[in-house]
Amino acid sequence: VEVDIGDTLQPNEYIGMCRREIMDKFLRDRAISYGAEAVQGLVTSIDVPADHRSNENSRYTLHYQEYAEGTSAGVPKTMDVDLIVGADGANSRVAKAMDAGEYNFAIAFQERIKISEEKMQFYEEMAEMYVGDDVSPDFYGWVFPKYDHVGVGTGTVVNRPAIKQYQKAIRDRAGEKIAGGKIIKVEAHPIPEHYRPRRVNGRMALVGDAAGYVTKCSGEGIYFAAKSGRMAAEAIVKLMEGGKRLPTQEEIERTYIADYDKLYGPTYTVLDILQKVFYSNNGAREAFVELCNSKYVQQVTFDSYLYKKVQGNNPLDDLKLLGETIGCLIKGYSIAKPDAEFSNPVESMKRL
Repeated sequence: VEVDIGDTLQPNEYIGMCRREIMDKFLRDRAISYGAEAVQGLVTSIDVPADHRSNENSRYTLHYQEYAEGTSAGVPKTMDVDLIVGADGANSRVAKAMDAGEYNFAIAFQERIKISEEKMQFYEEMAEMYVGDDVSPDFYGWVFPKYDHVGVGTGTVVNRPAIKQYQKAIRDRAGEKIAGGKIIKVEAHPIPEHYRPRRVNGRMALVGDAAGYVTKCSGEGIYFAAKSGRMAAEAIVKLMEGGKRLPTQEEIERTYIADYDKLYGPTYTVLDILQKVFYSNNGAREAFVELCNSKYVQQVTFDSYLYKKVQGNNPLDDLKLLGETIGCLIKGYSIAKPDAEFSNPVESMKRL
């Protein structure tokens, strides 16, 4: 079943496709223009004083390799700092240093594929999403336009060892639309499945993927990474009162963490439920695709995605949608093919 969605978008609304190599450089250059001091380096370890939660005079020591432009060998260096905001991704060294705890994770695999200009025209205003246990047992596959090429990928939590099998399947599903394309880049990244158990410890705080701020269903993380980074920075700067004092753990939790959870906690909860309901088996996926025919579902989905808050406040339409959902699930389970069986009891217990 194939469904076109997007008719409910207004003329000034669109779903943007992001190329991180372009966006990241823009953000880095802008930060430098505002006065940030950039260091081309790789943090290898962090020394955390035993009294960092109670002693304002204690400092954290960053151990890192600094790389000069054009060189591959780093120079070992250290830096003492009063406060750390960890925006260093799913494999966060800051999270490990502050004993933030572990989380379950998905593997997202993507191939950047250069296709002909003629084939690229199809994706000029189009992004594709595929569901089925052939492309993922618990997520979706995608073909997203990236200016002059497409990103083709998939992801999974429950069967990570089979990610290349699922990647082949999404290429097969895209079929002729990407036929003859040249793979120009291969990317694989861990994607957190939930918040870290601890996001603040002393004067160390986590944001973005390091904190676990990736939504279910869509797998989006870049907006929440940027937003949480800004919220953390603004809260900490305000608490420092112009550099007169350092914030405590309790103050950071009471401001940044509480404000973020109040703003986005319901969104994470609802999307987690939806993913468990609609991505877990082929019957539910059949129901999910059929529901996407509904203009109300499209409206609520895109409004929620665009504005990052759970939409849908029309009780009559919500009640009608509940009935449609039950009907679609019954139908979906009746026509769906059985899900492929797999087992990986050891690997599935790995955490980051």
